[in-house]
Amino acid sequence: MESSQIQEIIQSQRNYFNSGKTLNVDTRIEYLKKLKRVILEKEDQINEALYKDLGKTSSESYMCETGMVLSELSYMIRHAKKFARKHRVMTPLAQFHASSYQMPCPYGVVLVMSPWNYPFMLTIDPLIDAIAAGNTVMVKPSAYSPYTSQIIEEILTNVFPKEYVSVILGGRKENQALLEEKFDYIFFTGSPYVGHEVMSKASVHLTPVTLELGGKSPCIVDETANIKLAARRIVFGKYLNLGQTCVAPDYIYVHTSVKDKLIHEVIQEIKRQYQDLSSYGKIINEKHFDRISKLLDPNKIVYGGKTNRETLKIEPTIMDHVSWDDAVMQEEIFGPIMPILTFTNFEDCINIIKEKPSPLALYLFSSNKTRVDMVTHSVSYGGGCINDTIIHLATSNMPFGGVGNSGMGGYHGKEGFKTFTHYKSIVDKKTWLDLPIRYQPYSKLYDKLIHIFLR
Repeated sequence: MESSQIQEIIQSQRNYFNSGKTLNVDTRIEYLKKLKRVILEKEDQINEALYKDLGKTSSESYMCETGMVLSELSYMIRHAKKFARKHRVMTPLAQFHASSYQMPCPYGVVLVMSPWNYPFMLTIDPLIDAIAAGNTVMVKPSAYSPYTSQIIEEILTNVFPKEYVSVILGGRKENQALLEEKFDYIFFTGSPYVGHEVMSKASVHLTPVTLELGGKSPCIVDETANIKLAARRIVFGKYLNLGQTCVAPDYIYVHTSVKDKLIHEVIQEIKRQYQDLSSYGKIINEKHFDRISKLLDPNKIVYGGKTNRETLKIEPTIMDHVSWDDAVMQEEIFGPIMPILTFTNFEDCINIIKEKPSPLALYLFSSNKTRVDMVTHSVSYGGGCINDTIIHLATSNMPFGGVGNSGMGGYHGKEGFKTFTHYKSIVDKKTWLDLPIRYQPYSKLYDKLIHIFLR
């Protein structure tokens, strides 16, 4: 698509927003209900698209994509009207007599740029929040997941007029053209590298952004953990979608005394959970397959390691005796490789993690409450779990997002509504009384009264 066409769409969306048609909350809810109906009608087509792009089974597609979207839709349909009400707050005595309140108002024209790894969920979830808040939305799904992008366009064209929601297909050219334009809010999910570019482009127009990025999310297993259960939950989180999950445990940091037992149990869980590799999925494309394959060190592989470039499959793999200097520890893996590092002193382990860029997620398997408190209070990370992996993002009742290098801002549920909303602070001053103490000339009496009011 050419830049001139993108500009025309943006202008049509701005005109639509300025007309006030998105401000009626009942209208927003009706569109969300229609979106839910169409998604349910097209569930089979969504599953087929996700299978073609990523090899996902229908069970995984519903659990991790369509079902998550339907849950967010149900939540917003129930709560959007409450979130959109003005919120009264206390008025200081010095401003007597007045009433004060915050008025939720949509930003305007929003750009949502989504990735390929969970292409349906990570496109539609922020769209839901933006629509619930009253914005118009331009959606740019990833070119790396073309089949899912196509069904997204089909669904959204079916539900919304193009001046309300538009889908821009294409690749880098379209991304660059979009980022040259002025939006009222940009929501981006992707790599930290591209996140820097998005924020740089947004700064030209002083456009606020939410950046959902990534990083090397640690999974700590201490000697007090339930090793068998830890292995089961780690395998689920690590190899889901072949590790192509922004909050997947990137590496395992395990106490030396339980390392061998953990590796044994992880291998047993891989064999149990992935008996049939035909339903295991695939790496998104050859570029990422080659990148991940280069991280494999044959001398350190203790399980798995087989690759097939024709089918874009990499076995669930474990690498032991890994150090911070290894290639697999220099970048976010985003693939089915589990590096094992060890520690002997828990405080040293935490201090090393603190020195690294803030990850999107952190997982701790431990039954030691003191250590749990230490990690949750003193380590910087987006979010995480105690004695589990990745499930912290599967709720509309908590925000999901990163911190520092792993992103800024959050969404899901109420936090998602707030992300796409500007809250105007308004004081409604009454006219029947006008306290004179703020006006010149000042007097000693007024000075005393101000000191009483403002303390």
